[in-house]
Amino acid sequence: MAQNESPVVFDGHNDVLERLGRPDGGGSDAFFERGEKGHLDLPRAREGGFGGGIFAVWVPSPKEDSTPERRTSNGLPPALDPAYALRYAMAAIATLLKIEARSHGSLRIVRTVAEIERCMNEGVMPAALHIEGADAIDADLDALHVLHRAGLRSLGLVWGRPNAFAEGVRPSFRGSPDTGPGLTEAGRNLVRACNDLGIMLDVSHLNERGFWDVAELTDAPLVATHSNAYAICPSSRNLMDSQLDAIAASDGMIGLNFGVHFLREDGVEDANTPLEVMVRQIDYLVERVGIERVGFGSDFDGITLSGEIGDVSGLPKLMSALRERGYDDHALRKIAHENWIRVLRETWGG
Repeated sequence: MAQNESPVVFDGHNDVLERLGRPDGGGSDAFFERGEKGHLDLPRAREGGFGGGIFAVWVPSPKEDSTPERRTSNGLPPALDPAYALRYAMAAIATLLKIEARSHGSLRIVRTVAEIERCMNEGVMPAALHIEGADAIDADLDALHVLHRAGLRSLGLVWGRPNAFAEGVRPSFRGSPDTGPGLTEAGRNLVRACNDLGIMLDVSHLNERGFWDVAELTDAPLVATHSNAYAICPSSRNLMDSQLDAIAASDGMIGLNFGVHFLREDGVEDANTPLEVMVRQIDYLVERVGIERVGFGSDFDGITLSGEIGDVSGLPKLMSALRERGYDDHALRKIAHENWIRVLRETWGG
């Protein structure tokens, strides 16, 4: 990397598949067109030095489950029907497969770290498959094994709704992440199975008791792909210092969520949020867990983003702000992609 040149970014979480799957999302074709909607497509990714990342499959609740009378005591929709969740997840995975097929080799679904490194060296975008919330997986874990063979390499146990495995947190400002019970027995079995298969477990969205259950059970590094520090922004979706310390002790990592309401001290969802707020979160995380354990987990297409970045093409602005803060080339490479490569190698093996 030349002096003052931004390093290529491997991002820990994006929701572009969900956006493309909406009725007005344009499907897989829209990924190849420079758009004005959303945050991520191939032309803007190339402009911003977005080299690849973890592409999430997220299943929205049916409209009938989103009404106030159907919400749980935590204010969240009820658990999804697993058959519905699996159908929706398969459609989203198919979108990623279509993108790969249409890309003429410019995007590749990856299953190993060696493939990620090869792609990035060749200027090909590596896409690792993630499912955000294990709603589509049956308690017997048959679907897990099939999805792993299809390329699943990262899994969040919950999004927010309860499921057969765990309970999530409802994002609330100054709310506690200690909501509800920990993992079910099926959830414990899921953690063990993911360890055996080499699927990275994402503790983002998991409630506090579930987090500590995972920490006790897993033999892999603890990873929060798209979360921030509660000490700066006291949202229940962020992580307490004790949780950050556990991530550091496991040699795991945390990907900075770019959502402004998970960054700001006041928790306000305001696009007029300066880059300084993001840099302050990075500073805190680096001080707490170490420079080797912090990266980006943008949540592109799933959050309200600072207008100073605008979309993925604005990533160099964030890198410049970090450089001005005093992060040198070595540190920027770690944050941009090297830390993700390390933790994926430790989790996936090889």
